[in-house]
Amino acid sequence: MAKGPKGERRPADVIGAAIMAAKIATGEIEETIPDDGKDKAAVDLGRRGGKARAEGMTPERRAEIAKKAAAKRWAAPKE
Repeated sequence: MAKGPKGERRPADVIGAAIMAAKIATGEIEETIPDDGKDKAAVDLGRRGGKARAEGMTPERRAEIAKKAAAKRWAAPKE
């Protein structure tokens, strides 16, 4: 059987996948999604981190960081 992006087992053929999708849609079987092991609270804090960091900086410091990032982005690639 083929594996999905998170390692879950899926039917390898198209017809088998369609039948499985129909069974999930009608409630015949329950779709199991494996836990990715991430703490939900930590994920939420991580999403707010950049915004909170930017709010705590002066506009001059933000501009300095942005200029440094742009210089790195447009620099010639090292070989």
